[in-house]
Amino acid sequence: MLMIIADSGSTKTTWCMCDTHSGRKEYLLTAGINPYYQGEAEILATLEKEFGASPGEPGYLFFYGAGCTNPTVNEVLYNALGCFFQTSEIEVESDMMAAARSLCGRKAGIACILGTGSNSCSYDGEKIVQNVSPLGFVLGDEGSGGVLGKRLLADVLKKQLPETIIARFFATGVTREEIMENIYRKPFPNRYAARFTRFIHENLHEPELQNLVKQEFTAFFHRNVFQYPHVVRYRIHFTGSIAWYFQEILREVAVSLGLTVGKIVQDPIEGLVEYHLGRAFR
Repeated sequence: MLMIIADSGSTKTTWCMCDTHSGRKEYLLTAGINPYYQGEAEILATLEKEFGASPGEPGYLFFYGAGCTNPTVNEVLYNALGCFFQTSEIEVESDMMAAARSLCGRKAGIACILGTGSNSCSYDGEKIVQNVSPLGFVLGDEGSGGVLGKRLLADVLKKQLPETIIARFFATGVTREEIMENIYRKPFPNRYAARFTRFIHENLHEPELQNLVKQEFTAFFHRNVFQYPHVVRYRIHFTGSIAWYFQEILREVAVSLGLTVGKIVQDPIEGLVEYHLGRAFR
């Protein structure tokens, strides 16, 4: 039986086609699919362009994505996926559920996303029982790539960092005018700001940048994770590029707060495959 599992953000979708009899897996990377920004026809056109022909009628199709939290919006996805893959056996869930199932499996725990944005939840092994709203780039997203980048840009422009770091930053070719244009006038300022986490990572030997990251991770724990009851009893798991590349500091901050970090993975897809294949063989 063919099982298809997809994990999608606004920019890319990772697909895994699994043969549940042989265990053979095939992966495909396509453009992102987000039903908040794309209609049924546009999603269908994306699938036809990226796949060419349908890989076959799946016994089950599990789709996880950013924006997949509203039943009305999800209906757009059900229709497009059902039309292209010719199946009605479709489950659509949020990217937060993808993180929870991938990281915790069937055990209770705290699952967190630290990527361009941030999010977290308390998971009982079957369902998300509590989710502190991340509130997005403007009001929340503590510890995310977008907010780390925003903090760096503000500190550079307000000269809150040593001159050597500021000079090194502008030597990359970025200008004040470009920053202001992208943050205040163009769409997706969070994605633009998140690009500068590469500069932070490359210069992490600087104490000021280490402190910036520590402050944001501390804020993420205090403003999100500590709102879950009995949090010290559970392992805190993470997925996302920021958690992956800054995991040494992330673990250090967690330990300083009396928390236990479990898994840190860059991408949830492998954990999702393990979760669903395990369920298929039960």
